[in-house]
Amino acid sequence: MNSALIIIDMQMLMQERIDSGRDHVNSDAPGHVADLAAVFRSAGKSVIHVRHRDDDVASPLHPNAPGFLPMPCAQELENEPVFLKTSSSAFATTALEAYLREEGITHLVVTGAVAGFCVNSTVRAGSDLGFKMTVVRDAVLGFDLPSANLSAREIFDVTIGLLDADFAEIVESQTVRLGPARWQIAFRNTSSFAG
Repeated sequence: MNSALIIIDMQMLMQERIDSGRDHVNSDAPGHVADLAAVFRSAGKSVIHVRHRDDDVASPLHPNAPGFLPMPCAQELENEPVFLKTSSSAFATTALEAYLREEGITHLVVTGAVAGFCVNSTVRAGSDLGFKMTVVRDAVLGFDLPSANLSAREIFDVTIGLLDADFAEIVESQTVRLGPARWQIAFRNTSSFAG
């Protein structure tokens, strides 16, 4: 199984939300994302970056806005693909699926933001397209939804629970960082990390 790490929407808008004190889970997610990227790079595996772009000049995710920029943990290296999406799912408005098929990537290890929105949409879409999806729980940011009076923890736990039930395998970042032996245990249907 050919695996790749995908980093979704880890843009400075997320850091701004954290810094403002907004209710969230996994404030240490950026560190876990950086660690996972290092693991995949050292293993010669692909690291794929997805960012949200809004063409409205007033949007904090307009390409000229500070919030659009990648967080340091999600800064691409030379030759790492970056897909700019205008939808919730990373598959709907990008060439991500075509890229994965061309590269022979069949397994995505998912990190990023936000759990209940773009991570959720991407994982479900990827699963529906036949990709094996793994979500690294502590490398995913989640925020509250004040308009619905829902806390970050409520949304996060329900989202991860639903993904675990039918769309993805859920693991912790330490399992991935510990290397091939633990990777083999964590991913029951995967022969090895290098696979």
